[in-house]
Amino acid sequence: MATITKDTIVGDILDIAPEAAPAFLNIGMHCLGCPASRNETVEEACMVHNTSVDDLVKELNDIIAANKK
Repeated sequence: MATITKDTIVGDILDIAPEAAPAFLNIGMHCLGCPASRNETVEEACMVHNTSVDDLVKELNDIIAANKK
């Protein structure tokens, strides 16, 4: 699994790591199946939902790493 960055597409993350969905829900991104949200980058999602991209990227990578064990 590649490391998630601010440029990673949200839909790609959800396809390979559905366990990451709660991190997006926690920032207010409730329409995870919408075409627009699935095709935006993590950075774009953070801008729209007024949250720190660095914090979300870390959380996503932590979630994915924890689920690989």
